[in-house]
Amino acid sequence: MRHWVWFLASGALLIPELAFAHPGSAAAHGAAQGFLHPFTGLDHILAMVSVGLLAAQRGGRALWLLPLAFVSMMAAGGLLGLSRVGLPGVESVIGASVVILGIGILSGMPIPTPLAAGLVGFFAIFHGHAHGAEMPDTASALLYGLSFMAATAILHGIGIGLYLGLMRWVDAHGVPLARAAGGLIAVAGIALVAGLA
Repeated sequence: MRHWVWFLASGALLIPELAFAHPGSAAAHGAAQGFLHPFTGLDHILAMVSVGLLAAQRGGRALWLLPLAFVSMMAAGGLLGLSRVGLPGVESVIGASVVILGIGILSGMPIPTPLAAGLVGFFAIFHGHAHGAEMPDTASALLYGLSFMAATAILHGIGIGLYLGLMRWVDAHGVPLARAAGGLIAVAGIALVAGLA
């Protein structure tokens, strides 16, 4: 199944302006900061890769629906953050998202795909809020937003690719590596949440 390749390619298409931006310009600087922002926090990286892992683990329409729900709701949260609309407990919910997504991968619970999409969408609002609230004043909101959405799509694609790659190994050796990865992600999330206390 090559859906994750198309997903990565579509994420890259979100930021064509990067190819035309002049190095050092405010627009290019904002696009670069938006793209790099999801990679600057372990909580964001783990949550976004987890969405990809969970989507691939579930398969079927979840393979595209979960990442799509995350990216679209993250954009809505980003607008809230840019508008300085407050949300309660943003960092706590972000930390909890890592724990819950990790547990979801570990358990392999067969919850309905729309419910899983709703859950990742809820978490995405808080991740997006954090991205939007931290946008530099000099950055183009459009380029910054498109860039962090593209970076998120790439992280989802990495999770999907890891799962699909792991599954070949799992099939050959009978080791539940994906579930073990979910357990490690959940433990890392607990450590992140504990660090906020």
